Amino acid sequence: MSISVKHLTKFYGEQAAVDNISFEAKNGEILGFLGPNGAGKSTTMKMITSFIPPSMGTIEVCGMNIKDKAIEIRKKIGYLPENNPIYLDMYVKEYLSFVGKIYKIPNPKERVKEVIHLVGLQKEQHKMVGQLSKGYRQRVGLAQSIIHDPEVLILDEPTSGLDPNQLTEIRELIKKIGQEKTVMLSTHIMQEVEAICDRVIIINNGKLVANAKASELQSDINSQVVFVEFDAEVSRNRLAKVKDIAQVESISNTTFLVKSNAKIDLRKTIAAYAQEENLLILTIRKEEKTLEEVFKEYTR
Repeated sequence: MSISVKHLTKFYGEQAAVDNISFEAKNGEILGFLGPNGAGKSTTMKMITSFIPPSMGTIEVCGMNIKDKAIEIRKKIGYLPENNPIYLDMYVKEYLSFVGKIYKIPNPKERVKEVIHLVGLQKEQHKMVGQLSKGYRQRVGLAQSIIHDPEVLILDEPTSGLDPNQLTEIRELIKKIGQEKTVMLSTHIMQEVEAICDRVIIINNGKLVANAKASELQSDINSQVVFVEFDAEVSRNRLAKVKDIAQVESISNTTFLVKSNAKIDLRKTIAAYAQEENLLILTIRKEEKTLEEVFKEYTR
């Protein structure tokens, strides 16, 4: 595994900012890291990048323990922090050359040119960073995080401040990078997670509350909603009394939204009811929750 976190905990005084979380991320995977403000996302990322030490637990990156190989691990990681701390009084090309020299990359001029093209900074490369818009500063931050061709890329709110066109371009770039590297991505934009992430982790109050593919979280059999249309009128009250059905919302006399909190496939329950009542089901489908609804359920 490129990233392996086991029982990771971070205390600030008596408060556990991160509370005994464990997860893994493999090569070629884009991992969405979600949670409300103050949940512990940035703290976790800072521990993985060895910027701050954990209070308890272990972190391994590319098979190396962060306690023993912190410097070596930093060479393997590209990191874009949330506040994007770049030098505003340097020119874009100059700044990326400076970062490249820190990492001692081979052929720095060629690599800087390549990265500038990758993140779309060709027209801005001769400007001072302080003269750029927030969106272009984010591109500079992303460029410095990949300048040394890292195996693991950790991005904290990487698309903050980008316009819709820039969003699309940077998302495509992250997807392309994620084909060969491990990418850990923190964001509050649910559409971004659905568009590019292979798997989603949600933390709340420092605790891990979900770890699965986005599609699996959205189609979770708990708290499910089914749309059904019968060929004849049906009593809403009668349908609501069927076992495992928690709520029935009438759309018309023949069409309903049926809700259940039971760990069953509600469609089978409705099909059995229709058979008993000699009804024909014209349409039945499971209404998939949005990732935003899933996020709210896990973090309320």
